[in-house]
Amino acid sequence: MTIGSQIAWDDTVLPFQLDLSDIRGRVARLDGVLEMVLAQHDYPLAVESLVAEMALLTALIGQTIKLRWKLSLQVRGEGPVRLIATDYYAPKRQGDAARVRAYASYDADRISPLGEGFGQIGAGYFAILIDQGPGTVPYQGITPIAGGSLAACAEAYFAQSEQLPTRFELTFGKSQLLGSGEAWRAGGVMLQHMPEGSPHVAEEGSGDGGLLLASDILDGDERENWVRVNVLLDTVEELELVGPGVQPTELLVRLFHEEQPRVFEAQPVQFGCTCSPDRVRQSLSIYSAKDIGTMTTDDGIVTADCQFCGAHYEFDPATLGFEAVEAEGGGA
Repeated sequence: MTIGSQIAWDDTVLPFQLDLSDIRGRVARLDGVLEMVLAQHDYPLAVESLVAEMALLTALIGQTIKLRWKLSLQVRGEGPVRLIATDYYAPKRQGDAARVRAYASYDADRISPLGEGFGQIGAGYFAILIDQGPGTVPYQGITPIAGGSLAACAEAYFAQSEQLPTRFELTFGKSQLLGSGEAWRAGGVMLQHMPEGSPHVAEEGSGDGGLLLASDILDGDERENWVRVNVLLDTVEELELVGPGVQPTELLVRLFHEEQPRVFEAQPVQFGCTCSPDRVRQSLSIYSAKDIGTMTTDDGIVTADCQFCGAHYEFDPATLGFEAVEAEGGGA
């Protein structure tokens, strides 16, 4: 494989369809995006792994939706890992890159830095929010934390909220290519049965806490197709998923050549944040001058830091809140 082909597939999501099985899917590769996401914070390894998994899920899911603005994924738990939040911003124009950002909040005193990450979320929920922009009502779907991984939570969400059998096979971690330093890489495959192939839904699911599974939704030929394709995906190796030695198109042929795979245009992905002084002002516009006073530092300024990209903003408190005397530009 040439360096050019490696670069071409890094930070991309490739849509595909298995015509024989009536199943659609995505292959995602993240490297530079993941490095940028994780470089904004000094997370323990357990948290880094969760953020990497969540960012990969976000890139895969975001590309499946006819999105005009933003998809957000959020996990909230009662354990040491309190919050993981990600955003996927749709490309503004055809050919532009989608943008992904992510961050996590955790209790440093309670967390086991090198321990398994998912178990440190505890009881909580997994949520998906779709916001199509001004003039629309955002959609939110929630499912309990279950299944042993963030990918399993996403599968449960699609089965429970959308009645869509969905499968994620993901891998992520630090790797070192010949002649380069250690860096984060992630790769994965998403499978999803086409909506018209889901005619049967059980009254109660067979998953954790009665959550629906794919077997509760499909029957007949649809279930047989789903099982067969999942057996094929079970044969994938981690190095095939994460790359860069195997191109996504080659991976699809290796796994699903008998299912008649058909690929579509790949979507580039990059790290991106939408924070700005104006957005901070807007978020503080609901507060009174008295409230703003409690946020003011001893130096007479109000500061704000973006959790996603680390940008730092400073403001004159008199210009903030619904009692602001003027609207001066803020700086980072």
